[in-house]
Amino acid sequence: MDEISTGLDSSTTFQMLNSLRQTTHILNGTTLISLLQPAPETYDLFDDVILLSDGLIVYQGPRENVLEFFESLGFKCPERKGVADFLQELTSRKDQEQYWACRDQPYSFVSAKEFSEAFQSFHIGRKLGDELVVLFEKSKSHPSALSTEKYGVSKKELLKACISREFLLMKRNSFFYIFKFTQLILLASITMTTFLRTEMHRNTTTDGGIYLGALFFVIIIIMFNGFSELAMTIMKLPVFYKQRDLLFYPPWAYAIPTWILKIPITFVEIAIWTTVTYYGIGFDPNIGSFFKQYLILVLASQMSSGLFRMMGALGRNLIVASTFDNVKPWWIWGYWVSPLMYVQNAVSVNEFLGNSWRHIPPNSTESLGVTLLKSRGFFPEARWYWIGGSLRQYYQKRPFLKEMPTKLGNVIDLSTIGKSSSERGKDRKRNSSAEASSLRIPSLGDANQNKRGMVLPFQPLSITFEDIRYSVDMPQEMKAQGIPEDRLDLLKGCQWCFQARSPNSFNGRYCEQTDIHSPHVTVYESLVYSAWLRLSPDVDSETRKMFIEEVMELVELNPLREALVGLPGVDGLSTEQRKRLTIAVELVANPSIIFMDEPTSGLDARAAAIVMRAVRNTVDTGRTVVCTIHQPSIDIFDAFDELFLLKRGGEEIYVGSSRPPCLPSNQLAQEALLTDNFTDIYKNSELYRKNKAFIKELSDPPPGSKDLYFPTRYSQSFTQFMACLWKQHLSYWRNPSYNAVRLLFTTIIALMFGTIFWKLGSKRKSKLDIFNAMGSMYAAVLFIGVQNAMSVQPVVDIERTVFYRERAAEMYSALPYAFAQVMIEIPYTLVQALIYGVIVYSMIGFEWTIIKFFWYIFFMFFTLLYMTFYGMMNVAITPNQGIASLVSSAFYAIWNLFSGFIIPRTRVPIWWRWYFWACPFSWTLYGLIASQYGDLEDKLEGDETVKDFVRNYFGFRHDYVGICAVVVVGMSVLFAFTFAFSIRAFNFQRR
Repeated sequence: MDEISTGLDSSTTFQMLNSLRQTTHILNGTTLISLLQPAPETYDLFDDVILLSDGLIVYQGPRENVLEFFESLGFKCPERKGVADFLQELTSRKDQEQYWACRDQPYSFVSAKEFSEAFQSFHIGRKLGDELVVLFEKSKSHPSALSTEKYGVSKKELLKACISREFLLMKRNSFFYIFKFTQLILLASITMTTFLRTEMHRNTTTDGGIYLGALFFVIIIIMFNGFSELAMTIMKLPVFYKQRDLLFYPPWAYAIPTWILKIPITFVEIAIWTTVTYYGIGFDPNIGSFFKQYLILVLASQMSSGLFRMMGALGRNLIVASTFDNVKPWWIWGYWVSPLMYVQNAVSVNEFLGNSWRHIPPNSTESLGVTLLKSRGFFPEARWYWIGGSLRQYYQKRPFLKEMPTKLGNVIDLSTIGKSSSERGKDRKRNSSAEASSLRIPSLGDANQNKRGMVLPFQPLSITFEDIRYSVDMPQEMKAQGIPEDRLDLLKGCQWCFQARSPNSFNGRYCEQTDIHSPHVTVYESLVYSAWLRLSPDVDSETRKMFIEEVMELVELNPLREALVGLPGVDGLSTEQRKRLTIAVELVANPSIIFMDEPTSGLDARAAAIVMRAVRNTVDTGRTVVCTIHQPSIDIFDAFDELFLLKRGGEEIYVGSSRPPCLPSNQLAQEALLTDNFTDIYKNSELYRKNKAFIKELSDPPPGSKDLYFPTRYSQSFTQFMACLWKQHLSYWRNPSYNAVRLLFTTIIALMFGTIFWKLGSKRKSKLDIFNAMGSMYAAVLFIGVQNAMSVQPVVDIERTVFYRERAAEMYSALPYAFAQVMIEIPYTLVQALIYGVIVYSMIGFEWTIIKFFWYIFFMFFTLLYMTFYGMMNVAITPNQGIASLVSSAFYAIWNLFSGFIIPRTRVPIWWRWYFWACPFSWTLYGLIASQYGDLEDKLEGDETVKDFVRNYFGFRHDYVGICAVVVVGMSVLFAFTFAFSIRAFNFQRR
């Protein structure tokens, strides 16, 4: 068990460990536990102690003999020092000397290796060595004492357990599947009414093209329907890796249930879609064709879901199938390996070889269906439907392909999570320069002799609490007392004893227990950002920098000034360093009073001492600090000046100085929680009456004093905007996983599309050439645009968490922050559009004129921009990234349908034509096609010009290009403002 007491008070920890001890003894078992800051009473519950340092066993044996071993080497635990804290610090080069007891002999540092060698000669070590050299006799041990199998149960039971667990997860996540079914029914209804059979004809190849567009849209829907598996798979990976490493089950037992249980859902989803759309659209009425389409879509859905699960975040780009006749020789291999090609060919053959397409049009010797298939480059033979069954190979191999990455390694390195224990050795070496020669926390007497002055003055204040009430499950009364300035006070025994809603109103600051900061800025930049927003505008730049330097020195952050903050438990600062940064971020606001919620939670004794030293240094400047702390060591307890001791329900049992001799700190907490009569004793005491009088004295303002007054709640709006923009610039520049990857992705896709559609832009001899050119533009909108919308969501989601914390601290208002995040996307999107536009425009061979090139870059830039803002908007209006992805995918499908590529505007039913004008994709394609082809007089078949074809078939007019430009700009502005006001209006925090 690893660090099971984190966040618990001393009494709860003691009771829990005592129960584990009794269980272990009764069952004659073995329990191995690591703890942070164990109280002496908790430490005494253990039978044996294992002390590790630098990968070596320094001591392993009975708890009663550990002090004897170190005393034999000249080190003695002080009388009021906890043994666990003593052992923690003894192997540290910075702390070891203070425990040297042989004053008549010179001290020299004893390394972990020397301790380990000395232990081998100690009587406990010799006894342990003698026991280890004795050969193990199986006859003296129970056959079941050691496991003989890698996994606890048979393969059949493993599979049953994993299926049961996966089914339970699906039941608990029923909202997701209900939402998907509802979304699918809605999309099917929209598709059916768009391609309504009364509006569909089978007279010409143009009519067949509309049916082909409907089939293509069906495939797109099925593909996007599997996209939601991506986020779900990634969210479950950390749990899988942990359970796999602990030998809960093998990877195949995890992968197969996911596949099996999704099969019934796939059958239901495709049944819903096919039932609603097949006869409503007017596909071939043969019942055999109906079931054949149903089967191929089931296989396609399973293939899509499987690919997204297997590929994770890297599997977002399934290349749209192109016509075989126009695929360049260097991309033929991609055509043949694309599963999408087989799906599209199979559903097309199934439809166009049906009875309703067998009539022969005038001036032709082949049926209309065969003519259409050949004109679009599909294989017209019936066997290609069954060749589409090759999807079964993807379908059958998918769970095993998914198993491969789970065997190869962890996507999330869990060894870095929970750094508080595993990274101690590394952090000590990396930050040794930040530590003083001793971790002794200054006490009250030291503080009075070491007052610190700072460049920015502040007004020392007193704060009093009286008749304060708080509630956890039901209201409870809590009364608190007064705190004069220049005091460090301890609130003990109650986890939620105080929460400041607006500390700024009394020039105070609140340090949360969770240390939330932007991950891609440095320590120094975090402080500059906080000071920029929170110090008075009267403070000049040089004074502000000097003050920041003083604060960094105060909390000992100078050695870390250039270190990136990083994500908690993943990279960047350790837990202890993040807590010091949290304190510093609030200190640069120059407060008079600071509230801290469990600043030592999740830290070992050594790290907690470092944090408390920073807190004590803060008190030495004359500020008042109020803390809640669980399980303080004696050193930490002695650092406090005043003690608020609370029992459950918020009742006081002691409020006063922590200086007089009293029971050890942890025993105080245990007595408070386990005894009921201390409350009455305290309320009847002289101390209680003195505290009441003291509150009255502090509550009356001294003569001549003035009320605190702040003219504004925040800095000026422009200052807020510039500060937020500065931080966003740093964050984006240092986030290659977002910006570098999307630019690389854009370059790869541009080269891919450029080589696939090589010089097709200069071909204007047939309608198919125009379709291919439009396909290149449509593909860019679909893949690059959707990629932008999806990739920005995790970035915005992470920053939104930071935003909640910073807004609660009143660093800025919502709108300047939102507009700064909007603004920072513009230059990166412009670079992305230029990279894509220059590569694709030159390789496809569109007409080289300044105005046409400008329009191409213009429409690509604003398309990528409004898609990015759309992704940001979806995060702002939804509680998490998973729901944002689900909502987004529904709109991608609808926008694809009404983009003008799948079905031209002239063929959209009148009742849906309004949505064509509301669809962002349609305006992009309108502008791109009209600007490139809307003014060309080149002749196509039948003496029809390119200009006339574009106008008659698509409904695009060249003189509407300016209107399209205004609309795509308007879409960007609309999504940006919706994001900004949604960030302001919605708060999805659960606090």
